[in-house]
Amino acid sequence: MWLLPLAPTGPRRDNPRHLPSCSPALLLLLLLLLGSCLGVSGVAAGSRRPNVVLLLTDDQDEVLGGMTPLKKTKALIGEMGMTFSSAYVPSALCCPSRASILTGKYPHNHHVVNNTLEGNCSSKSWQKIQEPNTFPAILRSVCGYQTFFAGKYLNEYGAPDAGGLEHVPLGWSYWYALEKNSKYYNYTLSINGKARKHGENYSVDYLTDVLANISLGFLDYKSNSEPFFMMISTPAPHSPWTAAPQYQKTFQNVFAPRNKNFNIHGTNKHWLIRQAKTPMTNSSIQFLDSAFRKRWQTLLSVDDLVEKLVKRLEFNGELNNTYIFYTSDNGYHTGQFSLPIDKRQLYEFDIKVPLLVRGPGIKPNQTSKMLVANIDLGPTILDIAGYNPNKTQMDGMSLLPILRGASNLTWRSDVLVEYQGEGRNVTDPTCPSLSPGVSQCFPDCVCEDAYNNTYACVRTMSTQWNLQYCEFDDQEVFVEVYNLTADPDQITNIAKSIDPELLGKMNYRLMMLQSCSGPTCRTPGVFDPGYRFDPRLMFNNHGSVRTRRFSKHPL
Repeated sequence: MWLLPLAPTGPRRDNPRHLPSCSPALLLLLLLLLGSCLGVSGVAAGSRRPNVVLLLTDDQDEVLGGMTPLKKTKALIGEMGMTFSSAYVPSALCCPSRASILTGKYPHNHHVVNNTLEGNCSSKSWQKIQEPNTFPAILRSVCGYQTFFAGKYLNEYGAPDAGGLEHVPLGWSYWYALEKNSKYYNYTLSINGKARKHGENYSVDYLTDVLANISLGFLDYKSNSEPFFMMISTPAPHSPWTAAPQYQKTFQNVFAPRNKNFNIHGTNKHWLIRQAKTPMTNSSIQFLDSAFRKRWQTLLSVDDLVEKLVKRLEFNGELNNTYIFYTSDNGYHTGQFSLPIDKRQLYEFDIKVPLLVRGPGIKPNQTSKMLVANIDLGPTILDIAGYNPNKTQMDGMSLLPILRGASNLTWRSDVLVEYQGEGRNVTDPTCPSLSPGVSQCFPDCVCEDAYNNTYACVRTMSTQWNLQYCEFDDQEVFVEVYNLTADPDQITNIAKSIDPELLGKMNYRLMMLQSCSGPTCRTPGVFDPGYRFDPRLMFNNHGSVRTRRFSKHPL
């Protein structure tokens, strides 16, 4: 049985013999702070505030069947609550997306643009400016929640230049964070700021199971006088795709889906997609098929984790007062448009993720088609805790009215997706035929990223349209537009055939979203009744068309 180290050290806080003494003034201040977290979410006076669990996987797609292996998770969360069929991430990359979850902000507002310290991933700037304002920090400091984290935090967490493993972000009562990126064995955890190394013994070191045991230990140890928030962030199904021994022979007859955009040339797409070799080599297809199977195999341990967690909550009598969220930081592709394996692209397979929620007041077996994003998780969880998310600078919206079945609900019709491409300043040795500026290249000279793979998109869903409009920051100022009602696989770029007036409106809406902050990120979209389009705002004082501001990288 995993023994949970005390954090903070000392006796249990629910033991009245060890409660610290309080001055009347301090007690009044505490009551005022806690009062700001009461009454907003509709929690009855005198009842216990709900607990919240957020389960976050790493690189789990929705479009290509990423939820298929998780039969227990779908039964215990999805069938007992609500499944969102249109859940998106604002950036198809780990660190920017995770930063959006924690802050409730689009990347242009939290300024995490990639997985490096230079890209603000767990940098000192992130720690100083953003970490104090994350939703877990508010839950802990204002709402009095016990906050527990276990697993992968941000890709550069633990870097010596950013405080190392001694750094524990503000707002966490219990901290069990993985050093840097996902692994399954031979990793180091920060246990409340102290390093603990793990080896390669399955019974004590396999990370997904370790996270399960730590989480169960917390549920047994925690104070019963305070509500709790848990965030459990698994390595699965991220590479190196190391499955538990008992699952390594599963799915032997499973292959990556051969959908309509599998192994085809990306005609009329951005140059990075067009450079992929079509058809793919047999070795590339064998590799991506193997990766697809292994990804599913790693998820079986996540399924076990979910089952153990739900059973322990039920055994402890806390399940009926606990919201459980299950989602991923981004999607993934395996062979679509002849790109072997990765994320980072603007298409549905990379930006769409699973989102399942169960909890008090949520009816079972529901599916919501509402357009939601992971920037909504923070506002939702604060709303559940009774804290008004409008008091924050978050860009997202609370999902609580949707979860509780509110009628005549006014909701958004678009979300922003933005990504800043990465490249190397030297020629990639696997692709000498391509100039410097590319990255994530495979041996057969197919590259998944580049400096000018920098784009921004408006993803729109309304009664009229299911549309995606994207612009690239490159010499072409390349535009991609897809009508997903007629073309769900995004094969045909209709940028040159769509109504020019609509194209202009989408361009304007994209510029507005890329400069939005807080409430202005929730203004009416192009197809909303309250939308107002002023073409004069498309032009600057010199009469030329306005363009968005990207960070510039030469290619």
